Amino acid sequence: MRKVFTSELSHIGEDLTAMSKQVHTAITTASQALLRSDLTLAQQVIAADDAIDAAQTELDERCVMVLARQQPVAFDLRLVVTALRMSGSLERMGDLARHIAQTARRRAPAAAFPEEARELFTDFAAASERVATRLIEVLTTHDLELALSLEADDDALDELHRRALSMTQAAQWSGTAHHTVDVTLLARFYERFGDHAVTISQRMQYLLTGSSDAPAAADVAGMTTAP
Repeated sequence: MRKVFTSELSHIGEDLTAMSKQVHTAITTASQALLRSDLTLAQQVIAADDAIDAAQTELDERCVMVLARQQPVAFDLRLVVTALRMSGSLERMGDLARHIAQTARRRAPAAAFPEEARELFTDFAAASERVATRLIEVLTTHDLELALSLEADDDALDELHRRALSMTQAAQWSGTAHHTVDVTLLARFYERFGDHAVTISQRMQYLLTGSSDAPAAADVAGMTTAP
């Protein structure tokens, strides 16, 4: 019986890693679609989001079945409940990549931003890909130091978000009203992408330490109650 339980827990971990790889592909491709004003790439991201949604549903159902059949305790319970929460954050990250792709599609073949903002969104693309790559590593290795380092990666996205707002409010801003709206929304999508990655890293910290004194104490407090 324990072998079956161990196998089910292993599948949960594998499913989370697989979802994180889907999210990595989504944000990378969405950024390429945005920078290139590429309608085909944008459509790929939008279509692929259904697979991320399906993966979340399948993972959540697996977790619920484990809770019902195995009634795990201690670390095993934390693992299953944390996986349920992580899957929701990963699904939302996929949605944010889809939002970026939808913006690119809506403006194609024109760019969604003026040329003066190209460097900004090139930086957004690089920073979000770093976050997505680090997230795969965290979910694969369960490395606490790696999980903590994700917050530093998110700081870069936060700073880019501030740059975007300052840029659109500057007197020398040459973008149209559409550009202003798109740049503001796109910056917010990237910034929220990083926030969800940090949420996952904080839940990983809780999983590994069992401590509610981790940075996301308020967030993880609700995870200590069994369903």
